[in-house]
Amino acid sequence: MKELNEKKAKILYDFLDSSKLFKGTVVPEDRSLMNIPFVTGSEELDAKFCQGSRRNTTFVNIKGHRSVGGMRASVYNAMPNRGVEKLVAHEGI
Repeated sequence: MKELNEKKAKILYDFLDSSKLFKGTVVPEDRSLMNIPFVTGSEELDAKFCQGSRRNTTFVNIKGHRSVGGMRASVYNAMPNRGVEKLVAHEGI
């Protein structure tokens, strides 16, 4: 299970590290395998992404914690690899 979770987290962190729109909010040495927060740098774009995700996909509760903002992807054990792959392919919302 640990290897699968590391693989899922790597897919998303690699995407965030190379994205021109999204940025991870946690330094690499402190990153979680389960909850991955990210932002666009604009509260307006963050809100638009969250709204679009609810309306156009199966991603639910992607809005980040109220004290942090942005978005948060929870990639717990039950989240399949294809779910993470679908999320990183979803940049254009």
